[in-house]
Amino acid sequence: MYFEISESDLKREKEAARALRKSRWWQNKIASGVCYYCNGPVTAKTATMDHILPVSRGGRSVAGNVVVACKPCNTAKKDQLTSEWEEFLEKSRTVTPNTTSSDKT
Repeated sequence: MYFEISESDLKREKEAARALRKSRWWQNKIASGVCYYCNGPVTAKTATMDHILPVSRGGRSVAGNVVVACKPCNTAKKDQLTSEWEEFLEKSRTVTPNTTSSDKT
């Protein structure tokens, strides 16, 4: 089920996400250094914010609805729910943990 989101609602959620990225809470989440989905390594520069319940499906940019994800997982997950994403991963196993140049020694 998808929700029609107005431009003003989308703008509000983007602003809320920007504010959340500046918070101590988010900095602590990034400090874990682990992608929520693949458990691959992430850094402050490579971490992305993913909405568990996507904004396009009625989700909000609040602490209880966002997780740290590597770029490959966040890009591949798109607007799926976490349960849909996990089912997709089990079937395909095409997304591998993110690697950084420091991992290639």
